[in-house]
Amino acid sequence: MSRFRPYIKYLLIVRGPLIGAIIAGLIYGIASGAGLPAMIRWVFPKIFSPEAAQLTNWGLLAIASWLPAIFLIRGVAGFANSYLIQFSGVRVLEAIRFDYFRKLQFLPLSFIQKQTSGDLISRGIADTNQLQYSLTTIANDGMKQPASLIGSVGFLIWAAFNEKGIALVLVSLALIPLCVLPIRYVGKKLLARAHQIQAQLGTVTDRFAENLSAAKEVRAFGLEKNQTDRFATESRALINFQMKAVKYAQALTPAIEIISAFGLSLTLVYAYRSGVKLDSFLAIITALYTSYEPIKKLGALNNETKRGISALDRLEHVLNEPLVITDPENPTEVGRLKGDVQFSEVTFAYKADQPVLHNISVTIPRGTVCALVGPSGAGKSTFANLVPRFYEVTGGVVSIDGIDIRKLRIADLRSNIAVVSQDPVLFNDTIYNNLLLGKESSTREQVIEAARNAHADEFISKLPAGYDTMVGERGALISGGQKQRIALARAFLRNAPILILDEATSALDSQSEQMIQDALQQLVVGKTVFIIAHRFSTIKDASMILVFDHGKIAASGTHPALYADNALYKSLYDRQHSSA
Repeated sequence: MSRFRPYIKYLLIVRGPLIGAIIAGLIYGIASGAGLPAMIRWVFPKIFSPEAAQLTNWGLLAIASWLPAIFLIRGVAGFANSYLIQFSGVRVLEAIRFDYFRKLQFLPLSFIQKQTSGDLISRGIADTNQLQYSLTTIANDGMKQPASLIGSVGFLIWAAFNEKGIALVLVSLALIPLCVLPIRYVGKKLLARAHQIQAQLGTVTDRFAENLSAAKEVRAFGLEKNQTDRFATESRALINFQMKAVKYAQALTPAIEIISAFGLSLTLVYAYRSGVKLDSFLAIITALYTSYEPIKKLGALNNETKRGISALDRLEHVLNEPLVITDPENPTEVGRLKGDVQFSEVTFAYKADQPVLHNISVTIPRGTVCALVGPSGAGKSTFANLVPRFYEVTGGVVSIDGIDIRKLRIADLRSNIAVVSQDPVLFNDTIYNNLLLGKESSTREQVIEAARNAHADEFISKLPAGYDTMVGERGALISGGQKQRIALARAFLRNAPILILDEATSALDSQSEQMIQDALQQLVVGKTVFIIAHRFSTIKDASMILVFDHGKIAASGTHPALYADNALYKSLYDRQHSSA
């Protein structure tokens, strides 16, 4: 139970309904554990004894009404308990899932990229659901079932002691401790299986996500059967783990019932030899029987705890991941930055012993259009991604306007940077709302003006719903070139002093590309621009070119100077030029 202690905070937000549920559960437990044996001990004998003939009709009804009264209390308390627990559960689930999702928003990209999207989704959906169920079950049955057990065992001890003294009490209770043995054994087995189930569920979810994201490739390469077979294999493995868990969980109840049967038989033999009266014996047997029911429920609660621990282990992989990119305690206050960018002996590594950038030192003055070229994997994108602090430098300093970017609030830093990637992502919303992401405080006129500058207004205006057209998941309902122009329009709208373009015009046709290039010439005026160049035709107007090779800047300068003096740059340019 100590594993759940840090997460009791989630129960505090529903403490009112939860306390009500627990009180109702206690009433239910007492009514079940002690109420039914009391009926057999005191109520039934009054009806079936010789004196019952003297009862009036009203007297008989009064005695008989005890039975529906106990079941009424039991039923109302049970309903209130179940309803309030469900209400508390959905609120707890909302809080856990929100905290998990919020944590994902602030974790560094390096952490996200190491995980599979399907597994992260599974943790956020299936594991949070499991943790919510475990927490509310523990809070509920952790009070209700012990109350039932205490009620029934208390009545059992009282009745047995009054009938034949301590000997009958000891006989009646002899086998109850043995019920703990199967609970402990099943709990250990179930914990291991729960870990396997949760992990395999993440794998199955990831297979779903991967397949849906590659729907075109699956059909293009005829991979339908291949993908179906792979999914069937993963799904079958999940079923195997689930059935092993079911085997252990379902074995618990019959194991406890078999032990209970021995206890009842032992009590029956002793009661017969001791001459216990029938009404007393029935009350004792009922109390003994009802004491085994909460033991079974406590065994199930133990199993549920193991499942909750398994889910918690997977969630803590995210929830306890340290936030390495955070706001400083005393941030430097800035408004709009000028755009002077400087790298001072910057080193960066995704893995501790494998640096991607080595002691980079370079200054990019404001207003510079800086192109980053080099072979694949040379460090171009990593270099650009350090400017908005998507990653934390391993060593050295990245500064803007002479201020170490680690001394700036992340929001302040990134509000001064616009990014247009090679494969821009649009959210499943309207075109207008996707454009507004560039600067949420913009007016509709400013949004439309930005779209005009990016040559996007002309196609948006022709759509049936215009700017209110839904773009679909990841912009699937519009073309690649249209997505690119919307992404560029967001950059126009943001009008940030620093602009990062990851081959931002690659998805456009030649006519659109020329229009965008003309617009970009106006956009980049007075701004610091980083162009991650995959095609050399996009860097003809660059005022500075940085040539990357094996994580180092091998050379810098203009195109004519580099073409004349740098062999690597010349070979890259000639290879692409001749290919074109």
